[in-house]
Amino acid sequence: MEYRRNFEAGGTYFFTVVTQSRQPILIDNIDLLRAAFVHTRKRYPFEIDAVVVLPDHLHTIWNLPRGDDDYARRWMVLKRKFSSPLSSATLNRSQRRKREKGVWQRRYWEHTIRDERDWRHHLDYIHYNPVKHGYVQAPRDWPYSSFMRAVGDGLYEPDWGMEIPAGVADVEYE
Repeated sequence: MEYRRNFEAGGTYFFTVVTQSRQPILIDNIDLLRAAFVHTRKRYPFEIDAVVVLPDHLHTIWNLPRGDDDYARRWMVLKRKFSSPLSSATLNRSQRRKREKGVWQRRYWEHTIRDERDWRHHLDYIHYNPVKHGYVQAPRDWPYSSFMRAVGDGLYEPDWGMEIPAGVADVEYE
């Protein structure tokens, strides 16, 4: 399979990253995941517009610095930092050769945000995701999300997401 990623220096990107075999390990290791984000952002700066962490996957929107398009390096560092203290799963030869631990799926979904409308649809998708998966009744009830920060920034009312938002149906990534 030949997959081509889009690299846009200083771009804004939506990502979906999934654990290997959808292991539900992210919430149980949320402090480790947060530390991996902090470590990665110190080494390779980027801004986070939005993020939601579910047990087996996460979605996020990142803004890279002007002149920088290397989100792949950031994901490599973040995944390794998170994985290093965890015990390894049963690994195949390819995983051992690539120094993987069997924690993350190798690939991730990347989408370059095209405009304000596209950004808003992805922002809504991220914040509605815990409701979509049946974890909570409203985005405000999910503690592993940037939703309440977005409410504080005036992007949402606190009761947003009690019903399926219109733009969420336009985003199909997982």
